[in-house]
Amino acid sequence: MQEAEKKTDSGIEIKKVYTCNDLPTDLNETLLPGEFPYTRGVQSDMYRGKLWTMRQYAGFSTAEQSNQRYHFLLSQGVMGLSVAFDLPTQIGYDADHSLAEGEVGKVGVSISSLEDMEILFKDIPLDKISTSMTINATGFILLALYVALAKKRGIELKQLAGTIQNDILKEYAARGTYIYPPKHSMRIITDIFEYCGEHLPKWNSISISGYHIREAGSTAVQEVAFTLSNGKAYVKAAIEKGLDINVFGKRLSFFFNAHNNLFEEVAKFRAARKMWATIMKDLGASDEKALMLRFHTQTGGATLTAQQPLNNISRVTVQTIAAVLGGTQSLHTNGFDEALGLPTQEAASIALRTQQIVAYESGISDTADPLAGSYFIENLTREMEEKAFAIIATIDEMGGAVSSIENGFMQNKIAESAYAYQKAIESKEKIIVGVNQFESSSSSQIPIFQIDESIRIQQIEKLKALKTKRDNVKVIQCLATIKNAATTNENIMPSVIEAVENFCTLGEIADTLRTVFGEYQA
Repeated sequence: MQEAEKKTDSGIEIKKVYTCNDLPTDLNETLLPGEFPYTRGVQSDMYRGKLWTMRQYAGFSTAEQSNQRYHFLLSQGVMGLSVAFDLPTQIGYDADHSLAEGEVGKVGVSISSLEDMEILFKDIPLDKISTSMTINATGFILLALYVALAKKRGIELKQLAGTIQNDILKEYAARGTYIYPPKHSMRIITDIFEYCGEHLPKWNSISISGYHIREAGSTAVQEVAFTLSNGKAYVKAAIEKGLDINVFGKRLSFFFNAHNNLFEEVAKFRAARKMWATIMKDLGASDEKALMLRFHTQTGGATLTAQQPLNNISRVTVQTIAAVLGGTQSLHTNGFDEALGLPTQEAASIALRTQQIVAYESGISDTADPLAGSYFIENLTREMEEKAFAIIATIDEMGGAVSSIENGFMQNKIAESAYAYQKAIESKEKIIVGVNQFESSSSSQIPIFQIDESIRIQQIEKLKALKTKRDNVKVIQCLATIKNAATTNENIMPSVIEAVENFCTLGEIADTLRTVFGEYQA
């Protein structure tokens, strides 16, 4: 009987055994972590010197309730905050907008104004923690709110550390929470690059996301290729604006997914670092910090199952190990119940403890890049690199990431991969424990986190009160200033910061720019 062929989820053939003959011919056996092209990691000692930042993605309901969760997580050992925003906030609508009905506070926290931001970060020292905000189309407004809050508290902007996701290209390709057409969205992003370069030296002005591309159904190879192509587009746009690649390049970060195929994921991260260093060097970067790919990882949401949900703890553990062996700079681990709803406090605690056990009990952090030199890993790293670069070359021939998205290339490839993956599950070519194999007739009775439907009413009342007591003449003036900046080449960030300081709402600012830029129609 012929032995069944083994492949990674990206379709890369896996041999029965690997030997020294499978090592890449260009492999430098003396290459060390912290050295170009950073395949082995961006720090010479990796986690011996400093563990990855343990973040837990959280945000729901009102600013008050999210603040309570943040304080709980910080008390349990979280090293940095990761904020989730609800859909209305993500697409530029205040809680009182008709299109916000049924969505306020559901998949993240509802934020409309500086008042909400003050509550969200109550008693949290902005100059002592780093804050990652998963926000894209309205990322510039949330950054402005964070800056305004820091200024109000008397905190020097140069002390602020964190990230706004701010990656709009993957929204067009995979996720859908965009507002403005690509051209105008790219202009906003380069404005953010410029502002952060001048005022926020410790702030990551973008987190270029492969996570959502993978969640939409891409393979690991496609995740790397599409993400780095998007990264190239942002870099080129910034260069065209006249920005220095060695300045803004140091504050670019990435966001990747970690799935269950342990070795493919490790190889993916190693290949991505090497590839980005090469890409940035070719684009003119020379500062080593601008050549380094630094990334946050989140365990795979799409891998979580509603069937036998406690199995997800094991999945998240494997994914955590993959991210750490791959050299991530920060990590969020999903709750075991997230296929059913937002994580309960207990699920969030177990997810965090998973990271802590791997960090402090497994020995995984004792040496840098412990899988280096593995015949299999080195071979797979090379295969991932070659296949991802081949896709990038195809995208470059189309005119780059923006063009490939506009003609549907990325979207179609992701859809094809998602379909193939689902077919493999249905045919049992791919086994998912508890789903298509080892099923159980008994159902797990676990508590499901519920969001109070009255949240929207509470937020609307807060907005009404705000609009009554603020200086509405000043609000009109601030919105007019934003509109004027948008119609010229003036950087919009200073006018947006002034607007939120005067309690203009997120929806009002987004709508003002809608009148100038229009809305993107897929």
